[in-house]
Amino acid sequence: MLKNVKHFFLFFFISSLCFSQVEEINPPDYIKTIYFNGGTSESQLPIIPLGQPLILEFDALNGDEEDYYYEIKHYNFDWTPSILVESEYLEGFDEQRIRNYQNSFNTLQTFSHYRLTIPNQFTKSIKITGNYMITIYDDYDDIIFSRKFMVYEQQANVGVQIRRSRDVEKIDEKQSVDITINSGQIQFVNPKETVKTVIIQNNNLKTAITNLKPQYILGNELSYRYNKASSFYGGNEFLSFENKEIRAANNGVQFIRLEDLYQTYLYTNLPRFNREYTYNPDINGNFFITALNVDKPETEADYAWVHFALEYPKLEEGQSIHVYGNFNNYAIEEQTKLEYYEDEGIYSTAILLKQGFYNYKYVIVDKNGTVNEHKIGGSFWQTENNYKVLVYYRELGARYDKIIGLGEINSVGITN
Repeated sequence: MLKNVKHFFLFFFISSLCFSQVEEINPPDYIKTIYFNGGTSESQLPIIPLGQPLILEFDALNGDEEDYYYEIKHYNFDWTPSILVESEYLEGFDEQRIRNYQNSFNTLQTFSHYRLTIPNQFTKSIKITGNYMITIYDDYDDIIFSRKFMVYEQQANVGVQIRRSRDVEKIDEKQSVDITINSGQIQFVNPKETVKTVIIQNNNLKTAITNLKPQYILGNELSYRYNKASSFYGGNEFLSFENKEIRAANNGVQFIRLEDLYQTYLYTNLPRFNREYTYNPDINGNFFITALNVDKPETEADYAWVHFALEYPKLEEGQSIHVYGNFNNYAIEEQTKLEYYEDEGIYSTAILLKQGFYNYKYVIVDKNGTVNEHKIGGSFWQTENNYKVLVYYRELGARYDKIIGLGEINSVGITN
């Protein structure tokens, strides 16, 4: 009962501020390495077919072996709460304790590793497609963190093509996404109102383009060929480091020191906005956990303080530089903020991260919280990015938004 009351007030508060659009809640400092995926080796935004398992893992560094519980809610296309009751979208029950957890073994940093898989003995299945939020809370009904995910059923063909921007002013910086949707199973009725789309670049919901309307309708085929509305800045390839061997320098690591925990110092990065584009393979902002000479990285990979450094001129008052990537769900937090050291002319910070392979970039945040992803790294039309297009459909008289198709493409084959 107490949890339901708290959730009511949470939704009321968010509704008042964000027109009922639910926002993800970031975890406290002692919760690390939230690894959320639908069957991939790396952690990324889960967009899974109906019936495929969903896996959520995280570490608690407080050493208390606390009990954590989960709750799953269904949402509309615009992330407002849907009117469905739980039995309409879940078979079984949520609000269950996460029973699968293990303590770390042979690590300097002690932690408990929690793993939740759906379906399980209590939550048998997710029954329908759409937007979902999973919320983790503790014994006191305090929300620890929440994460969004999507479930789809391929009832429509979603063709996606990446082109160099048609906007002459941004032709060297942007990539444009063209979409074609058709279905042999669904007869679209009034598609300009009933069909909605979300275009996601590099699994980052915070920069997604939503709710474009089809420009051309030919029978049951919908086409989207916008010049500006469906374009993204190409950005630059993500920077990366790997510390799977925690005692020796590896990719991107300059040197290591052992104190209470290992201190991993990365090479100082330089701005790239004024350099020529260079292709460098990355995993588009994601990360995965790996460690040498261990059998179970989830409990045997250790934590290290990773020291980031960027050579960059001092910013104006009110601006700040942050490390940015999926390692913390692209969140702008105090722990990701770099401090300026005037004598060296560099920005630097240390972030506690589990051993693995990480992508990251540096972004500038102004006093209003606006994130500029490209001022430091630059933006190039040639950059390799991953794009996903989700197609939503609400039939006349329906009570929720179905996700009827997913299209995915990589911009490595971009055309003019």
